[in-house]
Amino acid sequence: MSQSDTRLASHLRGSDVARLASTGIRSRPTRALLSALGIAIGIAAMIAVIGISLSSRAQLANQLDALGTNMLTATAGSDLAGKQTKFSEDAVGRTLLIEGVEAASSTQKLPANVYRSSLSNKQATGGIEALAADERLLDVVAGELDKGTWLNKATGSYPTAVLGATAAARLGVVSPGSQIWLGDSLYTVIGILKPVVLAPELDSSALIGQDNAHSAFGQDMRPTTIYERSSDDAVAKVRELLGPTLNPQAPTAVEVSRPSDALAAKNAANQAFTTLLAGVGSIALLVGGIGVANTMIISVLERRREIGLRRALGAKRSHILIQFIAEALLLSFLGGALGCVFGVSVTGGMSLVNSWPFSLPAWVIGAGLGVTVVIGAIAGLYPAIRASKTSPTAALNAQ
Repeated sequence: MSQSDTRLASHLRGSDVARLASTGIRSRPTRALLSALGIAIGIAAMIAVIGISLSSRAQLANQLDALGTNMLTATAGSDLAGKQTKFSEDAVGRTLLIEGVEAASSTQKLPANVYRSSLSNKQATGGIEALAADERLLDVVAGELDKGTWLNKATGSYPTAVLGATAAARLGVVSPGSQIWLGDSLYTVIGILKPVVLAPELDSSALIGQDNAHSAFGQDMRPTTIYERSSDDAVAKVRELLGPTLNPQAPTAVEVSRPSDALAAKNAANQAFTTLLAGVGSIALLVGGIGVANTMIISVLERRREIGLRRALGAKRSHILIQFIAEALLLSFLGGALGCVFGVSVTGGMSLVNSWPFSLPAWVIGAGLGVTVVIGAIAGLYPAIRASKTSPTAALNAQ
């Protein structure tokens, strides 16, 4: 650009550029709206995907902070010969002797089906298991009662049961005081649990006291699952020692797991889906950018006489170039702003529905608007250069 062009271009003030750009967009509102929507959909998709991902991660972090990551579960599995193993009756006591273990509890599977009525099909259990549980179980697994009371020394000796959330729903039990059948015995429900995040197997269980299990079913006191809590810095060491401690003859038959790891793995799987959605959003954004470029090219072709007239009246190439780039930038910015509003709204709605903490940093919105400006500049550059090179004579003679 020559010094003369630069001097004349400087006479085109920012307010003039904004007015010219907005006039060009307002002259064809439907086309401009459709082009802006392409940008808006892409930006909205990307912001919503990032926002939902960050909010779900924040929820997981809060959940793990509340529940703790220091719980291990040990289950009696099969030995090398394929034979089912059992823990000893003092398995909980052995676990408590491991250095770093702070609390331990257990459950024991019972040979009894659970059903609602004596008229029910006794084989149609609905996947509900009968378990004998000790009094410390709820504290160790960070479980909470939804209704009623938990098992204690007194109630655990009588035919009383506490139902997991899923078990209560399948049996149609909505409040304590209802009666259910375990095997051939009638039990009174004294409590219903909320979903137990770290021990989801308890959700579909009917839990009774160990003393009652021993007297009613003739069961020994050998647990099938051990739950333990240890200090955070001792988790790895305790995990190594649980197998040899609970089953010295076949330590590899003891299946040890860390429930919080399963939650983290589930979140990682969700992140893979999030990445896929982000890719879809990027494609939508690219299509939106192409739409803006197409709109600007058509606009240049339709406005050749206008361009020629402005050139004839003294407008320089730089003026035309700036005008059309400004139109593309304004069009993209409006689409980006609309997309940011949509994206924030979707993130807020999902957070509200799922009871997640809203987590969407301001830089994400700023980056979204920045991307739209870049797309607008790239999409508008070629049409603007083409418009600026239009000959006044040829443009005025165009039909």
